[in-house]
Amino acid sequence: MQTVAVAGATLATLKARAIENAELSAKKNPDQLNVALIGAGAQGQILMESCVRIPGIRFKAVCDIWEEYNLKKTVRSIYKYQREMPNGYVDYKEMLAAEKDGLDAVIVASPDWMHAEHANACMELGLHVYSEKEMSNSLEKAASMIHTARSTGKLLQIGHQRRSNPRYLHAIEKLIHEEKLLGQVTTATAQWNRAKADDISFPPKFPIPAEILDQYGYNSMREFRNWRWFKKYGGGAIVDLGSHQIDLFEWVWETNPVSVIASGGTDFYKDREWYDNVMCIYEYETPTGTARAFYETQTTTGRGGFSEAFRGTNGYLDIAEVPAQGNSVFREAHAPEAQWDALAAKGLIKTKPKAIKKTATKNTAVDVRVTAAAEGWPLPVDLSKPAHQPHLENFFNAIRYGTELNCPGEKGYETAVAVLAVNRAVATNQKIHFKKSDFHV
Repeated sequence: MQTVAVAGATLATLKARAIENAELSAKKNPDQLNVALIGAGAQGQILMESCVRIPGIRFKAVCDIWEEYNLKKTVRSIYKYQREMPNGYVDYKEMLAAEKDGLDAVIVASPDWMHAEHANACMELGLHVYSEKEMSNSLEKAASMIHTARSTGKLLQIGHQRRSNPRYLHAIEKLIHEEKLLGQVTTATAQWNRAKADDISFPPKFPIPAEILDQYGYNSMREFRNWRWFKKYGGGAIVDLGSHQIDLFEWVWETNPVSVIASGGTDFYKDREWYDNVMCIYEYETPTGTARAFYETQTTTGRGGFSEAFRGTNGYLDIAEVPAQGNSVFREAHAPEAQWDALAAKGLIKTKPKAIKKTATKNTAVDVRVTAAAEGWPLPVDLSKPAHQPHLENFFNAIRYGTELNCPGEKGYETAVAVLAVNRAVATNQKIHFKKSDFHV
């Protein structure tokens, strides 16, 4: 495919002026990085909108097979932000051939089944890669990405953005790992539930031509738009949603699971291949004993939204990417309050809200077996940027300054092993046991 023409004469004139300004800016800013985007769908646009907020990041090219919609819309959006028109391509191979010498990195936001092909091609040409999760819907393909990163020496960051979120870094690294605020963390729960929704549609006047769909491996516009539900392209809700949160279990316990059991099915959406609901339980062997984590994803009810909770002997953490759904630690009644007060004095947690004054009530019968309610202490750290921006900043800082990646390919692969096993557990109705070697490439 040829480079896509996306604007008329007026924009062409503005583009020429913008290029001149960009060249001058680059001379003044040695930290400028030139990037390209492969996959300009909803997630690609979210990543793009985070990138353009980061100083020194310039989009030089965009690639998407949906030329008349995703591609043109994203190219124009980038021009609005950076006043420099990136080149548009339908075929990623043509983009890389034409642009590779002027690029530093590529953001891969294509459907899961293409991540490995796109990421490997970029790294083999000497470009660093930020790849959306899941690394792949195939462990073999995911492993190939790690092999390529190692052989080329290029950076590979996987898009588990919570690992760069300052709220999660503070809660997990500082409060759980360093301060041991929760005591022995014995259980965890997490969920991501969504209300019933129809298939994702598309503007009738902008279909992808059948020959283009076929060329790039899609059977229909329905499958292209709803690829997460089909086994060729994705891994279903447990992979699409669950990966982000199941990754946190390994982060908190600093180990991989030893087993998983699961139940789920296509109980509601009969024309989709992957399960519309999944519930699973992981087991972890930690230095202090066995720990278990329950995870569920539902797509017929949004009740509860998405959040994570880690429960220990002295307290528990309720956290979510959106603060309104979880942003506090809770002290068990027997836990030493002095430790919590000391951390509040240091600013590591906020002082707990004042208790509601008790009032007289006729209902005085209380079961003596009921444990006193835990007290909530809000977290003092919030995120004022888009959710993906800190993770992208970490990636770009790794390129510029050698900063350590927060989620390199090896870490993303560990999560992929744990998450993809859930679909196998559902399909076989058997408990999946892991070996330590399963998580390493």
